[in-house]
Amino acid sequence: MHRKSWKQLNPTQRRLVVLGGALQLTMQGAALRDLRRRAPDEVNGPRWAWACATFVNTVGPCAYFLFGRRGGLPAFD
Repeated sequence: MHRKSWKQLNPTQRRLVVLGGALQLTMQGAALRDLRRRAPDEVNGPRWAWACATFVNTVGPCAYFLFGRRGGLPAFD
């Protein structure tokens, strides 16, 4: 199986690629924002490690939301 270029993708495949990218950026932004607003004692492990983990496709943000947070929602100002 060889890789297809953007021009070789049909419109449905192009939409799925764009949707996947938008989902990744949205989840990463939400994870980084939540991480920034939480106190260090509300995070399991070092914050810098979770911030780096958010850059690993959608797995990183999902892992942060599942395993990286302690307690409830962050306090909103």
